[in-house]
Amino acid sequence: MAEHELEVEIVAEDRFVWSGPAQSVSARTAEGEIGILPGHTPLLAVLGDGDVVVQQTNGQTLTAHAEGGFFSVDNDRVVIVAGAASLEGESAGQGAA
Repeated sequence: MAEHELEVEIVAEDRFVWSGPAQSVSARTAEGEIGILPGHTPLLAVLGDGDVVVQQTNGQTLTAHAEGGFFSVDNDRVVIVAGAASLEGESAGQGAA
């Protein structure tokens, strides 16, 4: 992992959804919208229903729809564990790598 990037992992209750390096992550928590950049303080939050937007280090934007779960940040590692999650453009049962 490069010095100024995040390591992001998105998983659903029943499957792996996506992982990779990112410049930033934004999501909806029970407290409202949150944005994470490298160097963010450790955090554990309840994930709300909505989109998780990942700005990847290659310049692309990845959007996943998540339903419930939690969102954790520690040492530039972001882990999103959702009750259900799917990448934009995929149906809810499809796997992604």
